[in-house]
Amino acid sequence: GKAALLARCPEVMVRALGDEVVDTIPALHEAAEVLAIGPGLGRGPWAAALGAAALRAPGRKVIDADALVPLAEGRARAGDAVLTPHPGEAARLLGLTTAEVQADRFAALQALVARYESAVVLKGSGTLVGAPGEVPRVVQAGNPGMASAGMGDVLTGLVAALRAQGLSAFDAAWVGALAHAVAGDVAAAGRTRGLRASDLVRVLPGVLA
Repeated sequence: GKAALLARCPEVMVRALGDEVVDTIPALHEAAEVLAIGPGLGRGPWAAALGAAALRAPGRKVIDADALVPLAEGRARAGDAVLTPHPGEAARLLGLTTAEVQADRFAALQALVARYESAVVLKGSGTLVGAPGEVPRVVQAGNPGMASAGMGDVLTGLVAALRAQGLSAFDAAWVGALAHAVAGDVAAAGRTRGLRASDLVRVLPGVLA
């Protein structure tokens, strides 16, 4: 884990977590200011302990993937967070089917915002972004080639980075979603196959600039 990550990206600062995760997370979260939780988490006992400790910690969060499960099951509150579900995860959060979410994505977005009192990025074709008291936004960028592994993880990290730079939950959500989609279009360069999440990472600095 840690060695493999540092071999690929040596400039990243890494702290490995063992069984002491419940005691460690609050201090790490306080030091980091923003927590992105969910991608690659899994649902085993260690992951469940990590997720629960992370969601209990105060402060700003971006919650995705398996970290959305405790919210859907009523075992945690979102707090000052941005939720980034895909339609299937949104369905679980709302107790609906994926087809019902896709049939009225605006209604699903509004229901998510109201239920979890958080900013929400409802991913998919025509990504929607909403937050309490804000007019929803539609991201009119992106392409089918972005439906591949790791794309959502890039979005989670991007939104977390924007929050760390001082943006509000809603602004980080819509700016992050738009930049992510535009980067997908730049990286795709008109092709619809073979697009990888790492392709987005390479062009994101230019898009944000």
